[in-house]
Amino acid sequence: MQLYNQRDWLSRASVLLGTALVALSLAGCAGAGSTSAAQPVTAVTSDALPSWRDGTAKQAIMTFVGGVTREGSPSFVAPAERIAVFDNDGTLWSEQPLYFQFLFMLDQVKAAAPSHPEWKSNPAFKALVAHDYPALASHEKELLQLVAVANSGMTVDEYDKTIRDWLATARHPKFKRPYTGLVYQPQLELLAYLRANGFKTFIVSGGTIEFMRPWTEKVYGIPPEQVIGSSQVVRYELRDGQPTLTRLPKIDFVDDGPGKPVGIYRNIGRKPILAFGNSDGDLQMLQYTASGSGPHLALLVHHDDAAREFAYDRQSKIGKLDKAWDEAVADGWTVVSMKDDWQTIYPGSKP
Repeated sequence: MQLYNQRDWLSRASVLLGTALVALSLAGCAGAGSTSAAQPVTAVTSDALPSWRDGTAKQAIMTFVGGVTREGSPSFVAPAERIAVFDNDGTLWSEQPLYFQFLFMLDQVKAAAPSHPEWKSNPAFKALVAHDYPALASHEKELLQLVAVANSGMTVDEYDKTIRDWLATARHPKFKRPYTGLVYQPQLELLAYLRANGFKTFIVSGGTIEFMRPWTEKVYGIPPEQVIGSSQVVRYELRDGQPTLTRLPKIDFVDDGPGKPVGIYRNIGRKPILAFGNSDGDLQMLQYTASGSGPHLALLVHHDDAAREFAYDRQSKIGKLDKAWDEAVADGWTVVSMKDDWQTIYPGSKP
């Protein structure tokens, strides 16, 4: 989602849906593990990052945080300026075989079907019900129209409840865990470590704020007001004399690619000193954070662990890591190997 207007966003979404639906149909059923939702780490122990292996990535983080928080240090940064921003999909939780929000939106289409008998003749809906993902990929336009209708028209409170209910029951097709159980334990520790050292942590994601805000505080310890994302148009109106906010089938802002620095400026008003991403969609956010002469730390997660999660980078249609990887190497950003730098991936998993 590199551009701003609705047509380009929908075009990008159709590509993601079309290419990833085939991958979804092929996703295996191996690996179960605990099904409990992750809880944020709230205390810093003698080793604040126990799920991180000792190595250059962990050392870079510890050295940076030590420098910006130690008074008298040449790199000291006042607490008010200690802003850390994290992408969500692929950085704080998994994103394969399809962005979790898209899976939610597809389930919303199925749930809305009884109110739309006309969908029975829609080729995209037929393919979705039959789990015929190749056929679904060939009817992307029709599918996106269904998604827009099924995820609009309700109040923001109704949509919030729908998201919470879905997260409580939905399971990942491969790991059979709740999606909130597929957050990364090393990142939960890092978020807690940063906050314990005076940082304010934000999510800056291409996903929508409506989808993330209902659960990020419980899972990450990041409150709704510190979640920056794409957004849908919302309209104020009176329903039965009661003030309500209603969702409309129209994109308001796309917080991806070049939109991420814009979202940071609009919502935070301070340039971050730490940014963590995983894909080319995070490139501009990392560039923005790394610009200027002050202390900064730019990090990328490299998904190179097919055994415990997924392995993908330059050729992936979901979470592609290509240009950002090249720039990380050229500019000395820290690339975190999921395979080599993380002792464990998910909460409750064995190393």
